[in-house]
Amino acid sequence: MERTVVRCADGHVFTATSFPIQQAERLGPGRLLRCPRCARLRSVVPVTLQKR
Repeated sequence: MERTVVRCADGHVFTATSFPIQQAERLGPGRLLRCPRCARLRSVVPVTLQKR
């Protein structure tokens, strides 16, 4: 399985084993996943890597 780096609504960064990107115009790229830091279902989005 592919792992994806994601960020929850509270700003915690973690990896998810699967992050289905089924882009819908009204939904956007976010999904609901359980954050391991705050232990709640949170809206998460994939983290884009930036070059310095």
